[in-house]
Amino acid sequence: MTHMVKQELPKEFLDRLDNVTGKRSRVVVDHILEHGYITTEELEEKYGYNHPPRAIRDVREQGIPLDMFKVTNKQGRKIAAYRFGNLTELRDLNGRKALPKTLKQNLIVQKGSRCSICRTRFESTILQVDHRIPFEVSGEVINPLIHNEEYMLLCGSCNRAKSWSCEHCPNWKETRDQSICESCYWSDTEFYKHIGLRKIRRLDIIWDEHEIELYEILIQKAQADHKSMPDYVKKVLSGHLARR
Repeated sequence: MTHMVKQELPKEFLDRLDNVTGKRSRVVVDHILEHGYITTEELEEKYGYNHPPRAIRDVREQGIPLDMFKVTNKQGRKIAAYRFGNLTELRDLNGRKALPKTLKQNLIVQKGSRCSICRTRFESTILQVDHRIPFEVSGEVINPLIHNEEYMLLCGSCNRAKSWSCEHCPNWKETRDQSICESCYWSDTEFYKHIGLRKIRRLDIIWDEHEIELYEILIQKAQADHKSMPDYVKKVLSGHLARR
């Protein structure tokens, strides 16, 4: 099968595949070369990747186009699968460059050791440096230490949520307009117009340490009012604003 797949690919594309680096990226590329495609189920069960979209993103970040489609697994369930995409979309990215080790510390000094999305404080080792505008849209930032406003600190949970939202956004899949990303929640949680091109608003609230007692009071009141916590908080805020 590998030989058959390679026969169908132009030399330029095969040369780029040979230059793909990183363990996860190589797993994806080699599996597709051998089998024609790779599923999210295979990434999880065969290769042990609990967040398959991250492995797919690793490949795309190196300029290799991948198309998603659906296949039926042994249980009859539809699952996502990926194969090489339109070769005309081969991007001259040459892979992502390693970020300077001091970039994270600079961001912590400027913004504090907290996630830019949920605003929770974390040990510095927990936080991850991420492009504010997805790398696939904006490309590499020249001199990150000077332009560190192009990066943000994220906890693992918010990083995964951002990755999922971005990868399912029409702008990511089609237009790749940087200005659209700049006006998205995942770029700026305060001054934004949309979330993945959806006209919605989102507010992440964390009750930390001494604030937990207040949270417990709120959840008791929400249960007494037969409402979910988000709906109850909206009700309280609406009532507060109506009285002003």
